[in-house]
Amino acid sequence: MTPTQPQQPFENNDEELRAQVARVKDARCRLGLDGLTGDLAFIIINTETERQEAAARDLLAHTGYVFSEAFETADIRTCVLTCPDAADILVQSRLNGPNPFAAHNRHPKSAHLPNTRLETLVFQCSDVARYAREQQKRGIPFMTDDIVETDIYRFIQTAPSALTGNSVGVIEWRDRPAAYRHKGCKPLDWILEKPDRPYLANISTLDHIATRVRAEHRDPAILEFMTLTDYNFAFAIYVPSLNSITNVARCDGARFALVFTSGIRPGAPDMPQGPTEQFVSNYGARAHHLAFLTEDIEHTDRALREDGLGFLSDLVGEEADGIKQSFCAPSPHTQLVNEYIKRYGGFDGFFTPHNVTQLTLATAKQ
Repeated sequence: MTPTQPQQPFENNDEELRAQVARVKDARCRLGLDGLTGDLAFIIINTETERQEAAARDLLAHTGYVFSEAFETADIRTCVLTCPDAADILVQSRLNGPNPFAAHNRHPKSAHLPNTRLETLVFQCSDVARYAREQQKRGIPFMTDDIVETDIYRFIQTAPSALTGNSVGVIEWRDRPAAYRHKGCKPLDWILEKPDRPYLANISTLDHIATRVRAEHRDPAILEFMTLTDYNFAFAIYVPSLNSITNVARCDGARFALVFTSGIRPGAPDMPQGPTEQFVSNYGARAHHLAFLTEDIEHTDRALREDGLGFLSDLVGEEADGIKQSFCAPSPHTQLVNEYIKRYGGFDGFFTPHNVTQLTLATAKQ
């Protein structure tokens, strides 16, 4: 008999991922999906009904976004926040019906907010009908059997991912880009004024979102996202001392990037999990932070702290390294962290090895 070889513990590596990336890109091209989707159009953050207005006010008080409008249907109430040259933020709450994301919120530190998470990333699409047809052919599950058709847009979104707890949506506007209130909506008389804090004008574009996933789900989550969009795996930075990898997905010509952070290996009894794997154990796989481009970041960071915003990290990085950034404390109404980020010169990355280590450590404070 041939002796049984001991099973090697699972560990992520980029060589295996890149081989699969090539296959996903080939399939996307073969199916005619290349170029069909583009940049991020908006995100949907769902909250508890009683916390929706507070969640919107949090974003108004700590970012460059302003209130645009609020409206509701029989099932959903929506508050729209906008910022020039940035994806919109829709803060929603369910008024009726089941929550298809509920199972992803049942974790030790998220169960008390069973309806709260960043649920959906919605991307621009030139032909939603073609997109849905081709994706359905290969078995991609959607939240609705048919495209949602209104007088304003065509829209469809995937069922929540078992890997990330997020949904990917695509939207095709008919005549008015970035319009949301269709004929079936009732306008609300909400007036959410932005605080008079001049430094908030320094905070602008939604640069990226970081999603935390389990170590064994890193490759499948990135490949799933590539399957649903025109984004591609760009690079990864490993922090072995914290059992963490930060992975970046980008799309040519898009301002927005999606970051996936995972463990290098799953936590084990004889090996510390590290902050990333511990976060997923506590909160489940989910979006961890929204990163906003920030000018005059030293002054802005100091002013936010003086006005009472808590922080998980110091302002880290140096202009000579090309980047400075910090993490605020998570909002009690959305569980999302804001990252404030400033790039210098021609630096187009998201962190340096030193910065990503400091920011990963900050996650342990949650």
